[in-house]
Amino acid sequence: MSLPSTKPYLIRAIHQWCCDHGFTPYLSVMVNARTRVPREYVRDGQIVLNVGYEATGNLSIANEGITFQARFGGVARDIAIPISCVSAIYARENGAGMAFDPDDESVEESETTLDGSEDEPDPPSASPPSGRARLHRVK
Repeated sequence: MSLPSTKPYLIRAIHQWCCDHGFTPYLSVMVNARTRVPREYVRDGQIVLNVGYEATGNLSIANEGITFQARFGGVARDIAIPISCVSAIYARENGAGMAFDPDDESVEESETTLDGSEDEPDPPSASPPSGRARLHRVK
Protein backbone atom coordinates (compact mmCIF):
# COMPACT_ATOMS: atom_id res chain seq x y z
CA MET A 1 0.00 0.00 0.00
CA SER A 2 1.49 3.34 -1.00
CA LEU A 3 1.21 6.44 1.13
CA PRO A 4 -1.18 9.16 -0.04
CA SER A 5 0.50 12.12 -1.68
CA THR A 6 1.32 15.19 0.40
CA LYS A 7 1.26 17.40 -2.72
CA PRO A 8 -2.38 18.57 -2.54
CA TYR A 9 -1.97 19.40 1.16
CA LEU A 10 1.17 21.43 0.47
CA ILE A 11 -0.55 23.25 -2.41
CA ARG A 12 -3.50 24.15 -0.14
CA ALA A 13 -1.11 25.32 2.61
CA ILE A 14 0.95 27.58 0.32
CA HIS A 15 -2.25 28.94 -1.26
CA GLN A 16 -3.67 29.78 2.17
CA TRP A 17 -0.36 31.34 3.29
CA CYS A 18 -0.32 33.56 0.18
CA CYS A 19 -3.91 34.68 0.72
CA ASP A 20 -3.45 35.27 4.45
CA HIS A 21 -0.50 37.59 3.80
CA GLY A 22 -1.95 39.52 0.87
CA PHE A 23 0.16 37.79 -1.79
CA THR A 24 -1.13 36.57 -5.16
CA PRO A 25 -0.85 32.76 -5.45
CA TYR A 26 0.32 31.57 -8.86
CA LEU A 27 0.27 27.96 -10.09
CA SER A 28 2.72 26.67 -12.66
CA VAL A 29 1.10 23.77 -14.52
CA MET A 30 2.40 21.19 -17.00
CA VAL A 31 -0.28 20.97 -19.69
CA ASN A 32 -1.27 17.58 -21.08
CA ALA A 33 -4.42 16.00 -22.50
CA ARG A 34 -6.05 15.86 -19.04
CA THR A 35 -5.62 19.55 -18.18
CA ARG A 36 -8.49 21.83 -19.14
CA VAL A 37 -6.99 25.27 -19.68
CA PRO A 38 -7.16 27.83 -22.50
CA ARG A 39 -4.65 26.35 -24.96
CA GLU A 40 -3.90 29.75 -26.52
CA TYR A 41 -2.14 30.76 -23.27
CA VAL A 42 0.04 27.63 -23.06
CA ARG A 43 3.75 28.24 -23.71
CA ASP A 44 6.30 25.41 -24.00
CA GLY A 45 3.79 22.94 -22.56
CA GLN A 46 3.19 25.01 -19.42
CA ILE A 47 0.82 27.67 -18.18
CA VAL A 48 0.99 29.96 -15.15
CA LEU A 49 -2.34 30.80 -13.52
CA ASN A 50 -3.41 33.30 -10.87
CA VAL A 51 -5.39 31.23 -8.35
CA GLY A 52 -6.18 34.02 -5.90
CA TYR A 53 -9.76 34.28 -4.70
CA GLU A 54 -10.19 37.60 -6.55
CA ALA A 55 -9.21 36.00 -9.88
CA THR A 56 -11.18 32.76 -9.55
CA GLY A 57 -14.71 31.60 -8.96
CA ASN A 58 -15.69 28.38 -7.23
CA LEU A 59 -12.05 27.50 -6.47
CA SER A 60 -11.62 23.94 -5.21
CA ILE A 61 -8.23 22.44 -4.35
CA ALA A 62 -9.05 18.77 -3.83
CA ASN A 63 -6.72 15.79 -3.46
CA GLU A 64 -7.31 14.74 -7.08
CA GLY A 65 -7.30 18.11 -8.81
CA ILE A 66 -7.89 21.84 -8.84
CA THR A 67 -10.99 23.30 -10.45
CA PHE A 68 -12.20 26.87 -10.80
CA GLN A 69 -13.66 29.41 -13.17
CA ALA A 70 -11.62 32.33 -14.47
CA ARG A 71 -11.80 34.99 -17.15
CA PHE A 72 -9.33 35.03 -20.03
CA GLY A 73 -9.66 38.01 -22.32
CA GLY A 74 -13.05 38.73 -20.75
CA VAL A 75 -14.39 35.24 -21.49
CA ALA A 76 -15.30 32.98 -18.55
CA ARG A 77 -13.63 29.56 -18.74
CA ASP A 78 -13.86 26.40 -16.62
CA ILE A 79 -10.40 25.23 -15.57
CA ALA A 80 -9.49 21.72 -14.38
CA ILE A 81 -5.97 20.71 -13.40
CA PRO A 82 -4.94 17.28 -12.13
CA ILE A 83 -2.74 17.58 -9.03
CA SER A 84 -0.08 15.54 -10.83
CA CYS A 85 0.32 18.38 -13.37
CA VAL A 86 1.08 21.12 -10.81
CA SER A 87 4.80 21.89 -10.96
CA ALA A 88 4.86 24.85 -8.53
CA ILE A 89 2.83 27.22 -6.38
CA TYR A 90 4.33 30.55 -5.36
CA ALA A 91 3.60 34.15 -4.44
CA ARG A 92 3.84 36.51 -7.42
CA GLU A 93 5.17 39.34 -5.29
CA ASN A 94 8.24 37.61 -3.82
CA GLY A 95 8.51 34.17 -5.45
CA ALA A 96 8.21 32.35 -2.13
CA GLY A 97 6.54 28.98 -2.51
CA MET A 98 7.25 25.42 -3.47
CA ALA A 99 8.15 23.53 -6.64
CA PHE A 100 7.39 19.87 -7.26
CA ASP A 101 9.14 17.24 -9.33
CA PRO A 102 6.95 16.15 -12.21
CA ASP A 103 4.89 13.06 -11.41
CA ASP A 104 5.54 10.05 -13.65
CA GLU A 105 1.88 10.09 -14.71
CA SER A 106 1.93 13.72 -15.93
CA VAL A 107 5.28 13.32 -17.70
CA GLU A 108 4.08 10.26 -19.62
CA GLU A 109 0.90 12.04 -20.68
CA SER A 110 2.72 15.24 -21.68
CA GLU A 111 4.92 13.22 -24.06
CA THR A 112 1.77 12.37 -26.04
CA THR A 113 0.31 15.35 -27.84
CA LEU A 114 -3.40 16.00 -28.11
CA ASP A 115 -3.60 14.37 -31.55
CA GLY A 116 -2.19 11.16 -30.08
CA SER A 117 1.23 11.34 -31.72
CA GLU A 118 4.29 10.93 -29.55
CA ASP A 119 7.02 13.53 -29.16
CA GLU A 120 10.63 12.54 -29.49
CA PRO A 121 11.75 11.20 -26.12
CA ASP A 122 14.62 12.96 -24.43
CA PRO A 123 17.90 11.07 -24.38
CA PRO A 124 18.48 9.30 -21.06
CA SER A 125 20.24 11.42 -18.48
CA ALA A 126 23.52 10.38 -16.91
CA SER A 127 21.91 9.61 -13.56
CA PRO A 128 18.41 8.16 -13.33
CA PRO A 129 16.02 10.08 -11.07
CA SER A 130 15.51 8.57 -7.67
CA GLY A 131 12.04 7.56 -6.54
CA ARG A 132 12.23 10.00 -3.64
CA ALA A 133 10.64 13.43 -3.96
CA ARG A 134 12.81 16.52 -3.72
CA LEU A 135 11.78 20.04 -2.80
CA HIS A 136 13.08 23.00 -4.74
CA ARG A 137 13.05 26.62 -3.70
CA VAL A 138 11.23 28.91 -6.11
CA LYS A 139 12.66 32.40 -6.37
